Amino acid sequence: EKRGKMSLSHKQSVRSGSHVSSSVSVTSDRSKEGVPPGFSEKTPSDTESVRSDSHVSSSVSVTSDRSKEGVPPGFSEKTPSDTESLHYETLDSDFQINRNRKNFTDNLLGIFQDLEKKIITFLKNELDMFKKILQKEDMQYFVKDFNENRCSMKEAALDLTLYFLREMKQDEAADTLEDELFFIHQLKCSLKKKYQCVSEGIAKQGDSTLLKNIYTDLYITQGCSEQVNTEHEVRQIEVASRHHESQEIQVECKHLFEAPEQDKQIRTVLTKGVAGIGKSVSVQKFVLDWAEGKENQDISFIFPLPFREMNLKEKEKLSLMDLITQFFPETKGLNLTRRNQFKVLFILDGLDECRLPVNFRDNETWSDVSSPVSLDVLLTNLIKGNLLPSALIWITSRPAAASKIPPDCIDRLTEIRGFNDAQKEEYFRKRFTDENQAKEIIDHVKQSKSLFIMCHIPVFCWISATVLQNILEEKRNNVVKNNQADDASKTLQESNTEDTPKTLIQMYTHFLRFQIQQSRRKYDGEHTPDVSWDKDAIFSLGKLAFDQLERNNVIFYDTDLEACGIDVYKASVYSGMCTQIFKEETGITLGTMYCFVHLSIQEFIAALYAHLFLDINKKSIFVHASTKWKYKSKTIIDLLKTAVDKALESDNGHLDLFLRFLLGLSLQSNQRLLQGLLKQKNRNEKSKKEIVQYIKQKLESNLSPERSINLFYCLNELNDQTLVKDIQTHLSKGSLSSADLSPAQWSALVFVLLTSEEELEEFELQKFKKSDECLIRLSAVIKTCKRAL
Repeated sequence: EKRGKMSLSHKQSVRSGSHVSSSVSVTSDRSKEGVPPGFSEKTPSDTESVRSDSHVSSSVSVTSDRSKEGVPPGFSEKTPSDTESLHYETLDSDFQINRNRKNFTDNLLGIFQDLEKKIITFLKNELDMFKKILQKEDMQYFVKDFNENRCSMKEAALDLTLYFLREMKQDEAADTLEDELFFIHQLKCSLKKKYQCVSEGIAKQGDSTLLKNIYTDLYITQGCSEQVNTEHEVRQIEVASRHHESQEIQVECKHLFEAPEQDKQIRTVLTKGVAGIGKSVSVQKFVLDWAEGKENQDISFIFPLPFREMNLKEKEKLSLMDLITQFFPETKGLNLTRRNQFKVLFILDGLDECRLPVNFRDNETWSDVSSPVSLDVLLTNLIKGNLLPSALIWITSRPAAASKIPPDCIDRLTEIRGFNDAQKEEYFRKRFTDENQAKEIIDHVKQSKSLFIMCHIPVFCWISATVLQNILEEKRNNVVKNNQADDASKTLQESNTEDTPKTLIQMYTHFLRFQIQQSRRKYDGEHTPDVSWDKDAIFSLGKLAFDQLERNNVIFYDTDLEACGIDVYKASVYSGMCTQIFKEETGITLGTMYCFVHLSIQEFIAALYAHLFLDINKKSIFVHASTKWKYKSKTIIDLLKTAVDKALESDNGHLDLFLRFLLGLSLQSNQRLLQGLLKQKNRNEKSKKEIVQYIKQKLESNLSPERSINLFYCLNELNDQTLVKDIQTHLSKGSLSSADLSPAQWSALVFVLLTSEEELEEFELQKFKKSDECLIRLSAVIKTCKRAL
């Protein structure tokens, strides 16, 4: 149906934004309803312009008697009928869209000019940051800023930068930038999270605290690679306590790889130290300082690889990159060999815990970082420099295991001596916010020479602090409970001195009691002062401790626990019962490891097991070890004599401390603390005299200074000091220059001189009888003094 007629004069343009050279005239016989905005009119017969911003030079006249269906937008007409209003609304909407579209088109140039400025400014800022990262200018800040404010725009800018750098054949710059913003930063974040907190003594049950709040610097010295010490660790601590710092070259941990000589390069560092001396904590501090951007920022990657976790990969074949990826998943896709600028450090922590052969002589040569091979071949070639020769290597180990590394593979040997005397006091002051309590504990530890020497070991400081703090709290609680407020200020030295530990065995016995009491309170709600002993659990732990001590193992796995009758699925029961004594660790790699908090605790539990075994089975634990002892198995004295003999047979003294604990636990005064666990031995005094005499007989034989000194510590645990007092009398009278001493007396003299409170600034041999024997017997003393005449 024809709804109207329209006449057009000249030409008509209907595209928004076009230059129209004709005018449009619309005549309507009705009032205008819904006329699109942007149109003007005078009267219904007047001529109307289509777009206010169009240039119109001719007119288009439209005459309509009805609403025009399909009329192009931009036209106006007379008032439509009611039935035509919907069509006008559509025209109105279409007209608005076209008008907006024309505005957008007209403004497009300005829009893109602003857009260009914003994009260029953004990219310029990002490129400036990327340049500073590549120039190593405050890199930690820029990398952190990029990752914390990371968004799709920043990632797109990085993608563009990497794309065009590689198009320009600047692959090295592209790789460096990608490594810094992805692999290196992610690794640093992961290591910071892992290493920023520490739990003293335990890994799982304790309250962790920030490392920076409790860290105390350790005394580290530089040594010679050929000086590998195989003596028992406690003996080494006792000797180390006599060394003079002025005679030694001190090394700061953060400067391990800085050579004193300018022309020397240090690739491999071996750091040795006894158990609990602070090797792993030093590693933790080194890694944390790097991850936080404080030290050693010239190193691109640090990969800490604990042997205790790598043991679980013993039977696998894997490449070096596989090993890294398994321990550090955030490095997946990293190619360590794609550029030479990488400075990589591998930290192989705890060589003494390694159960691999470490066969440097027979292992094949391997240099491919991407091909799988046995873990032992992988590690020996990494240390030798066949595999990734540019990498730095830091190995930590207990002294006895340090000899596994060939001397020609080591560029620098260092030794962690633990705390010197000033650092011991600093530790206790950091540990206790109460200055009076800290001073009281320091004073008590200083009263016992053997305890103060043992405080060279940070773990022993922790044990001592735990025990003495608990004793103080218990005594003060009892005082308050008994309404003796006036006596509440009594100190460790003033009240019940016989209950305060003064020897090694007393300290460890108190430690065991307190830990079990705490666990009972925590898990069972018991608050009685008496200890409820779980004999079966302690017996199982003791068997594990003793069996592994004989094998020189300090890290145990599921098979080791099962061999001792411990259900691995209930291992947490043991760690719960003996909180802070036995611990369970789950490594980054799949698998669980177990260990005692410190070697000395393992030795103590092993000695306790020997007494329990005798109580239950009426025979010695040494029966299974050799048929030589099968007829000496029924009494306590037989057990102690056998233990003395076996300790003296040891090349490295690995049973020395075990023997001290074993002898100390035989005393009735110490057994009182273990009441309910150990049976009270009859004729205890007679047994004590017999074993004391047996030890003195051994001292008359030609023993090494190390073995004889340990026997004197054993006599000390048995409260017998007759030989020592005899020598002290001779010293005070000055009669040793002419006296003929027995081997036991020579040994006593060495012991007295080494454990003297006075430092040996100058040692005069002329005070003693001039002989070759004198020189040989006193050689251990000569080594520890500044000057000998």
